[in-house]
Amino acid sequence: MSPLTATVLFVFGLVALGYLSGRTGYLKAETGEGVAEFAVNVAMPLLLFRTMLKADFHGAAPWAFWGAYFSAAAVTWVVGHMLVTRVFGRDARVGVVGGVSSAFSNLVLLGIPFVLGVFGTPGFEVLSLLVSVHLPTMILASVVLFELFGPKSDGRVHFSRVLRVFARRVFSNPLVIGILAGWIWRATGLPLPVLADRLVEALAGVAGPVALFAMGLGLCRFGISGTIRPAMALSVLKLFLMPATALATAWLFGLPPLTAKVAVLAAALPAGVNSYLIASQFGTGQALASNQMTLTTALAVVTTSFWLAIVNFLFV
Repeated sequence: MSPLTATVLFVFGLVALGYLSGRTGYLKAETGEGVAEFAVNVAMPLLLFRTMLKADFHGAAPWAFWGAYFSAAAVTWVVGHMLVTRVFGRDARVGVVGGVSSAFSNLVLLGIPFVLGVFGTPGFEVLSLLVSVHLPTMILASVVLFELFGPKSDGRVHFSRVLRVFARRVFSNPLVIGILAGWIWRATGLPLPVLADRLVEALAGVAGPVALFAMGLGLCRFGISGTIRPAMALSVLKLFLMPATALATAWLFGLPPLTAKVAVLAAALPAGVNSYLIASQFGTGQALASNQMTLTTALAVVTTSFWLAIVNFLFV
């Protein structure tokens, strides 16, 4: 077994272990929520803080990197929206859910430990550049669309309300706080106190495995029921169209090999829980988002291996 194959199986094995622990009743549902809260609110922010503080981002080409990834996300979002509304005949609000589900990669709970395992610290440093802008960008897009299509919408975008909601969601998010704190401390040029450094290292060191296990536990809350055909169609978009588009844009923008690999694999990741949360806000499409998230996570053990082989062959 190659080291890369072993890494993929290890990553998804932890997800499966978390899922089985919850599904069999070995761990209670409340335990899963607690583990997920620890991963998202404590361990991951400290991992990002440490990365922003210590990483060398030289040569990561962030503008081209962001352009390649978000071009793929935009294309897939539009296609997902059109597929749900035009092919499956759903309304615009469900179309928004379809677009988000097609384009919102699970960069934190799955992407960070996956890239760390495959490419090590250099790859994670590149991914951190995307994580730092991914959540704010996707939150802004979802807030605007909620203004346009949400249950209380009057068909207009109220910019003051959009900015207020956007600021509240972004600056109260632990991941964003961890990133900003890392940049601010880095700008001071001061070293971390010894005790603080040990605490950050200890908690950041468990972020990856805990996040993967928490993700598996979280999947127990979701199932597959109804809306299978549109969920399968959106899963194909997420797992094939988005990474294929990212591959084309990475080549077009001339990204360095490691940056191109991270861009494609980030696009190839399954959908995260954010699409389900947005569906819950809209009050429709929850089953579609839940099904698509579960399907893409189950299929990703094969599809991410496929895209990993492709990028390692093309970008040397």
